[in-house]
Amino acid sequence: MLYTDELDYAIPPELIARNPVHPRDHSRLLVYRRSVDCIEDCLFSDLPQLLAPGDLLVANDTRVLPAKLTLRKESGGIITGLFIAELLPGKWRVMLRTRGRAAPGLRLVVTAERSNACVYLKLLERESEKGQWLVEVSDTRPAYEVLARIGQVPLPPYIEKARDKSRKTAVSDTECTLPQAGRPGDWMGDQCCDAESYQTIYARSAGALAAPTAGLHFTPEVFAALTQRQILRAFVTLHVGLGTFLPVEAATLDKHPMHAESFMIPRATVESIRRHKAAQSRIVLVGTTTVRTLETMAHAILDTSRPAEDLSGSTNLLIQPGYVFQLTDALITNFHLPRSTLLALVGALTGLSKLKDIYQHAITRRYRFYSFGDAMLILP
Repeated sequence: MLYTDELDYAIPPELIARNPVHPRDHSRLLVYRRSVDCIEDCLFSDLPQLLAPGDLLVANDTRVLPAKLTLRKESGGIITGLFIAELLPGKWRVMLRTRGRAAPGLRLVVTAERSNACVYLKLLERESEKGQWLVEVSDTRPAYEVLARIGQVPLPPYIEKARDKSRKTAVSDTECTLPQAGRPGDWMGDQCCDAESYQTIYARSAGALAAPTAGLHFTPEVFAALTQRQILRAFVTLHVGLGTFLPVEAATLDKHPMHAESFMIPRATVESIRRHKAAQSRIVLVGTTTVRTLETMAHAILDTSRPAEDLSGSTNLLIQPGYVFQLTDALITNFHLPRSTLLALVGALTGLSKLKDIYQHAITRRYRFYSFGDAMLILP
């Protein structure tokens, strides 16, 4: 049984990354080799040389939706919103920051100067006290098409708050506020992210509310070097939802209500994994979302008595210390928030005590943390 307090740690606020590194592959890469218990300090551009010919790299190709909405009431007031799900054509679930003053029947409009789009939302029913509403949308086309015209890509709240505070007060990095593990309503800040910076270069399947950030470090140059090293690539899709960033509020991790997220694993990826496993080559996963996807379907993927096929469904898999990995030989991941299920997953691979040593090394060496921060490579 893992107590949530065991997932806590302290970080100097100035190490929280507010902006991405350019070029992306110039971010730092902490390398931990489990077999020899060794930590190395590298750059992400070194990744191809750190992997071995014949390795298979598997990443999550989900694309972040422009889900952030700026809505205007007929009275002129502004409400910030976040698209959550499309239930039916013209029927959405959204989260609104209304300060409790909204009521069914309220009509809101969202406009986008870049496309001259104008869409109306009518509040139908409050679904929760946390700001979730069922709304009727005047444009009944698929939600991803409508959002492409009127929405903005949302950022994690601690980035937006730190940027906003920096603009208003010109404070130094050491004065920025430490992030808290995200709550759903926090994903509606005052600024929007550059649409390219918060997408992986291979993002193609729209549906996520947040980026699989371990993949943000890849560049065409890194991919070219991986290919030259005969390191193949495959993809899965898991649409990252708000639940990924919920804080663990229960005293023990097993009492945490784990969220579910939809996934799809193409047949080609199943075939690639089977070939590499048969050849005893390593499977290198990019990000915790890829880990949860493949570990959820590990039995079906490894069952070679069945023909390879597309696999889809949803997963609420909670991975914590003691878990036995079946398809995760190596992992590329960012540095995660304290008291999070993501931290527990990485701790299951390294051992929780060693993970704390690794994070202390990263803090001492001034690595950058969280979504726009540096990366870590965990090798066998």
